[in-house]
Amino acid sequence: MVKLLENTYRMINIGLANEIALMCDRMGINVWEVIEAAATKPFGFMPFYPGPGLGGHCIPIDPFYLSWKTKQAGIEARFIELAGYINGQMPQFVVEKVQNALNLVGKPLMRSRVHVMGVAYKRDIDDLRESPALDVMLLLKRRGAVLSYTDPFVPSLKLEGLELNSQPQDAAASADCVVIVTDHSAFDYQQLVARAILIVDSRNALKAFQSDKIVRL
Repeated sequence: MVKLLENTYRMINIGLANEIALMCDRMGINVWEVIEAAATKPFGFMPFYPGPGLGGHCIPIDPFYLSWKTKQAGIEARFIELAGYINGQMPQFVVEKVQNALNLVGKPLMRSRVHVMGVAYKRDIDDLRESPALDVMLLLKRRGAVLSYTDPFVPSLKLEGLELNSQPQDAAASADCVVIVTDHSAFDYQQLVARAILIVDSRNALKAFQSDKIVRL
């Protein structure tokens, strides 16, 4: 129960951060600046950050086991179910960001080359379990995008009949849009900003850069 509480605590707070991100996007507010400012309070606030969705073998799974278990006891876990719904919407939100970014430069998502930076579920590991990158890529594929990816920890992957191999980061320069899904520390972000045509950053990896080609979550 201690383990379930700890993972559920993180899942719910990430869900809140994701919902705030959705709100800020609609109102034209930079959610990363909002969280950074709130974190300057010396007590009573712990920063959690939005992203493309939850991954791994704990946070996306354990809270729903707890929810299932409590239903057997006749209790409805409303916070868990609501946070799960919000977190589950984030891959779709990222794909909409990509589609809207391409529309603004006069390109449809259909047949556009979309290069994904990072497919592991979190930075600097090789674990694909429940990775939101797979959901993002699957949604992009179903909308007709031509996919490629770079991940130094994941040399190859299979996605709904599609077999892909990790490409050198230089491949991002020829894509119509680059999507940062997992912010590995091995990536050369300065080079990416310099050479990519259009970038959707779902991790605030490009916080230090200012450019019209960057679209933030």
